[in-house]
Amino acid sequence: MSDDTHSVTPLYAQALLQSAARHGVALPAHLCARLQARERIPLAVQDELWESYCALLPDPLAGLRLGLDIQVGHLDSAGMLLVTCDTLGEALEQLVEYAPVIGAGGDFSLQQQGALAWIEYQPHLAVRQAERVEAVLATQLNLTRWSTGGRFQPHSIQFAHAPLSAEADYRELVDCPLQFNAGHNRLSFSVDQLSLPLIQANSALREHLRQLADETLEALGQHSLSAEVQRAVRLQPRWGKERIAEQLNISGRHLNRKLAEEGLSFKALRENVLQEMACQALQGRQSVAQIAEQLGFSDENAFVRAFRRWQGMTPARYRQG
Repeated sequence: MSDDTHSVTPLYAQALLQSAARHGVALPAHLCARLQARERIPLAVQDELWESYCALLPDPLAGLRLGLDIQVGHLDSAGMLLVTCDTLGEALEQLVEYAPVIGAGGDFSLQQQGALAWIEYQPHLAVRQAERVEAVLATQLNLTRWSTGGRFQPHSIQFAHAPLSAEADYRELVDCPLQFNAGHNRLSFSVDQLSLPLIQANSALREHLRQLADETLEALGQHSLSAEVQRAVRLQPRWGKERIAEQLNISGRHLNRKLAEEGLSFKALRENVLQEMACQALQGRQSVAQIAEQLGFSDENAFVRAFRRWQGMTPARYRQG
């Protein structure tokens, strides 16, 4: 898999730089220099950018404001691909597939139940996770409204984290119901809005952009089976091999054989993802028992044993450090 797998398009990174400039804030020169090369930005460098951006701006809602300012061009070819789709539903399905073109910070899933649908974002970020999740969902709200000519009407935005400022401050920026400590990050809306037409729909351009996005995914290694397995596990960490294989439309035996061709195993891939998710979750406010249940462990003790094997310390010690 390419070394660029965990990276972000420089166009999105530029949005941080431009926003800082509008606020009269200068980000560290060595980070700005990385953006001038126009190459993909390693996720670790993007982490540094976010830390500097949030630390220098005396605004707890800096991420939310950034998301509301993001434009289609900041999302690389994937952004243009999404807005040239025929309907909102088609665009959201494409977002789930092509989000890695924008960056490796998290995964999207499109779900529905009864009369309600939602696009859910599951981050795997080590730095400023709450601010960045707010940026992602604010971007989703803003660009969805724009691409539908203002016809999109959200049901609510739900955040897994606690509010970073007074809820009245959020309401001044986002005119839709907000929920915090929800256990997930979602933009919800009525199912019938999936059929909303997009004002920039263009089938010929869309096919060209899809080809460009496919080429980027291929270069990033995101079309490999191991990458698909990791994305599936992040979305459903409680699932075992057979259910993940079913999600990928192959048998468990075929999954084992294909991963072996890449020199990998399902168990190793799943453990790597769970380790990453555990470390990220321990930076938040969830209890160890809640994290263990979320990741599919039989009980808290089983999770503690696994975490000690992964990190050489208990979850409590890791959280203190």
